Amino acid sequence: MRIALFITCVNDLVFPQTGKAVVTILERLGHTVEFPVGQTCCGQMHANSGYRDEALPLVRGFAETFDGYDAIVAPSGSCVAMVRDAYPRLVPEAARVAGRTYELSELLVDVLGVTDVGARFPHRVTYHPTCHGLRVLRLGDRPLRLLREVRDLELVELPGADECCGFGGTFAVKNADVSAAMLADKCAAVTGTGAEFLAAADNSCLAHIGGGLSRGGTGVRPVHYAEILASDGGSG
Repeated sequence: MRIALFITCVNDLVFPQTGKAVVTILERLGHTVEFPVGQTCCGQMHANSGYRDEALPLVRGFAETFDGYDAIVAPSGSCVAMVRDAYPRLVPEAARVAGRTYELSELLVDVLGVTDVGARFPHRVTYHPTCHGLRVLRLGDRPLRLLREVRDLELVELPGADECCGFGGTFAVKNADVSAAMLADKCAAVTGTGAEFLAAADNSCLAHIGGGLSRGGTGVRPVHYAEILASDGGSG
């Protein structure tokens, strides 16, 4: 199987360790991961902000860059939701590639049939299901099934887990007061679990929540769940 990594803008520019974690996991499972250097932004921020025409070249570029791969994997529920949900409507010929694009937990659980990836992470962790993964991709318990198989990891339930953290891309900018109130609720729920780490499938949401946790002096560390799955016993 030819697997390509779609790193996404946020991960490429701010959280490169997450993309490296995806490669570590898949190579540990015996797969080779390719990185097409022609990849760019998926166009989500353009399309979601009303710049449809500006998004179209990026959609076509994605389809051309990733054509020929059996599976495209990305550590971002948000960007994968853009590709799978919006691409076929924006550029119908992109549907073929969109249908082979997976969020990491989908590739591992549904395509490769794996839940135990050989990880060890001796920490107390809670998990926040981000909105695109929860409501568009409908990831369900796939990430949780993977985390439950991690040796020495104590997974604790997050109260109100399905409530938005208040990020929502430009929502946090355009509706700052509402976003701040939602963030405060989410941070309170996270700290109430007693977890050392907050895991999620999107680093954009983790950056938002992590900022609130840091300003509150909670000591809780945000971490993409891929980095937990790639861990062999360290703190990620």
